[in-house]
Amino acid sequence: MTAGRAEINLPELDETRRAFDSVAADYDGPRGNNELIQDMRAEMWRWLDATFVPGSHLMDIGCGTGLDALRMARCGYHITATDWSPEMVRRTEERTKREGGLVRTMTLGAHELHRLNGEAMYDGAYSNLGPLNCVPDLTAFSREIARLLKPGGALVFTVIGRVCPWEFIHHARRGRWARARIRQSSGFVPVGMNGQTIWARYYSPGDFYRHFQQEFALSCCRGICVLVPPPYLSGFRDRNPRLYRWLWRLDRRVSAWPGLRAMGDHFLMVMKKR
Repeated sequence: MTAGRAEINLPELDETRRAFDSVAADYDGPRGNNELIQDMRAEMWRWLDATFVPGSHLMDIGCGTGLDALRMARCGYHITATDWSPEMVRRTEERTKREGGLVRTMTLGAHELHRLNGEAMYDGAYSNLGPLNCVPDLTAFSREIARLLKPGGALVFTVIGRVCPWEFIHHARRGRWARARIRQSSGFVPVGMNGQTIWARYYSPGDFYRHFQQEFALSCCRGICVLVPPPYLSGFRDRNPRLYRWLWRLDRRVSAWPGLRAMGDHFLMVMKKR
């Protein structure tokens, strides 16, 4: 197992923010929203719609360029979109202004929820495609998001997991053994993006939920892209469209099975406030 940092501090958080600032301008393209990612978004939306009723007040944590936030607002949800990257928030603002300012935005990291006054303001919160992998203290985050949620409020998160067979095989076949094993790191590790550095920690579902169990009860946990290749292997979909769609159908059937739910590119977790 590769040793990572047990904690990260402001310099690493700033590095992560700069990395996402640097890609905000083109993040809606292949880097952050290729067709495989769009399929992952659609799966997340399916679970958001199953968890929350239209009219709910929700917080989008790590909103990126606002694709999820705007979709949810169009469907009748009241969305407050937050991100640690000012450039990502600016892109979200630009996107939502074109449709009448449907989404409220804030430049706010998930580790900064203590800056928000009040309590029981939201019916729920969601975070898609791994922003919580960059949060330095998930236990503190759990306490703060619980304060902001109404009784019975829900969380829906997709988190980058520790075991992705597709990724391991992809890098191992090319002799990139350090990269193939990076998800097995024991703490925060530096991950390159656009010539910059993101500090991230990979979780098993059990490790992740441990930080939330005092405030939240687990309702559902399932893998995302257990059988389907991760988003950066988009060539597989192009070469094998029928097989790809079949794998997605099978993925939805089996990804909640014990063992398999911890083996996807991401896992999806639904929790309810105690």
